[in-house]
Amino acid sequence: MPAETVRPIDPSPAEFVGESPSQIAKRLFHATRPKFFPASVLPVIAGTAWGVQVSGQFDVLLFLLALLATVCVHAGANVINDVGDESGGTDRQNKDRIYPYTGGSRFIQTGIMEASGMAKLGISLLLVAAIAGMVLLLIKGPMILAFGLAGVALAVFYSIGPVRLSSLGLGELAVAIAFGVIPVVGAAWLQSDSINSAGVVFSIPVSAWVAAILLINGVPDMKADGDTGKRTLPVRLGRGGTAGVYIAINLIAVAAIVQLTATGQLPILAPLLPAGLLILAVKAAAGIRQGIEDRDGMTKAIESTLAIHTLGSIWLTVCALFVFFWAGQ
Repeated sequence: MPAETVRPIDPSPAEFVGESPSQIAKRLFHATRPKFFPASVLPVIAGTAWGVQVSGQFDVLLFLLALLATVCVHAGANVINDVGDESGGTDRQNKDRIYPYTGGSRFIQTGIMEASGMAKLGISLLLVAAIAGMVLLLIKGPMILAFGLAGVALAVFYSIGPVRLSSLGLGELAVAIAFGVIPVVGAAWLQSDSINSAGVVFSIPVSAWVAAILLINGVPDMKADGDTGKRTLPVRLGRGGTAGVYIAINLIAVAAIVQLTATGQLPILAPLLPAGLLILAVKAAAGIRQGIEDRDGMTKAIESTLAIHTLGSIWLTVCALFVFFWAGQ
């Protein structure tokens, strides 16, 4: 294999060493696993677009506060998840990981940061999210508490505490709600002061696509997760069952968009791109069936899944804004 195609299996400690402000900031930033931030940024953008379509107006401050709160919850959850997986031994013995997509940030295992420092970072990020939420609370009233508390609870209990939803095979559902339904419907409500069934259906594709990311990321980690008692959905279903669920999730996303199009909530061409993305999903499902034995294929399958979420979410945003401008609101 040519040297340029060899992927690192861990972050390089030498890249993050140093106590200068820039190196500290670089450490803290990369500890949050920023490659996955589109999974929290895009739902807020899509939900905001839906809210603008409904209300006919755009509040920049509410959008920025929602974005800050959601990204900080996501970043904090990523860091806390790393701490939880370290304490459970999952990441320590994960030999099949595909860095930087699976197996955590690897910052604890490589000595870049200690677990205590990671825990403090995760808590700090959640506190920043809470501050942004408090400002939203003052502006919009107590309804914001329902969105905020639900999102934080799902993010935290995904990997730590007495529940550990990921170990119960409920991680995908929790993430679908925390990084799909809640930010999309919540951002739409911030702009429009309303929640309706169409808005909830609009959140389903985003929820499905983010759940697919978590599902496929669990495939390379199956052995380590199973050996440490973390019974994720891939561990429970195996590669064949996981591939089937993965396809079903992507079909649900397309079905929701077709339904919104049929009822006139989205433009007639809205299902076009999501239907085309099913081609990527079918190829990614084939990668799931092969598993980590085909490391390159598994990596491409994960990257395709990230692309489906990104392209699909952007497309939904454009479709919602198209309806807004076309209707002349």
